[in-house]
Amino acid sequence: MTANVLSVRDMVVSFDEFLALDHVSIDVAAGESFGIVGESGSGKSTLLRAVAGLNAFSAGTLTINGQSYSGRNRSKDFYRTVQMVFQDPYGSLHPRQTVDRLLLEPLAIHGFDNVDARIMRALDEVGLGSGFRFRYSHQLSGGQRQRVAIARALILEPKVLLLDEPTSALDASIQAEILNLLEQARRDRNLTFVMVSHDLGVISHMCERLAVMKSGKVVETVTADALESHDFAADYTRQLLIASEGFRRA
Repeated sequence: MTANVLSVRDMVVSFDEFLALDHVSIDVAAGESFGIVGESGSGKSTLLRAVAGLNAFSAGTLTINGQSYSGRNRSKDFYRTVQMVFQDPYGSLHPRQTVDRLLLEPLAIHGFDNVDARIMRALDEVGLGSGFRFRYSHQLSGGQRQRVAIARALILEPKVLLLDEPTSALDASIQAEILNLLEQARRDRNLTFVMVSHDLGVISHMCERLAVMKSGKVVETVTADALESHDFAADYTRQLLIASEGFRRA
């Protein structure tokens, strides 16, 4: 049996009087692609951000590779293991830094050597050649910016990649390219994915299992195959499936 690389137990996140996560628990195995779905406000992005240390949690536990973390406290080793790709490729890159600087910064922080070779390899991996290395983000399309964001996440050679709606801000024609790029990286690097999306089609295509969230709670956890064959228990999952028009598993 494959060990869990990520485990969340009874996690609670609140903002003032609003309970955003209400004793949420999930387990993700090493090498697995795990999805989190739910309507807007269900808590799915809050969960991802709490795992990443961007939202503090007031109760519960988070374990990554056997190491426990609390609140917002994260070690440098954590960020070598866990990286995140955000929804907005326009907001996640510093506009006054070149692609080279954006990729160099995490390498410098974590003391990597052979930085030139690592930067070139990262650009090649995401389908951008050396011609993009000294461009600024405003000179790139949305899809190219997201490729840079993925390269920046991968350049530290993490084990877990957190993906918060990584294609929802992109044109439909570009979405499939980015998803295929991510899936190729997962296979090549034996990565573990935790992906948030409102799109059941994307989650079904990318993920083996998924947690369905509503009002800050996990309603149920099902496999993508069970979702496709309508083998699930919660009526809310059925409602999500109906709302996701044109749902197909590629």
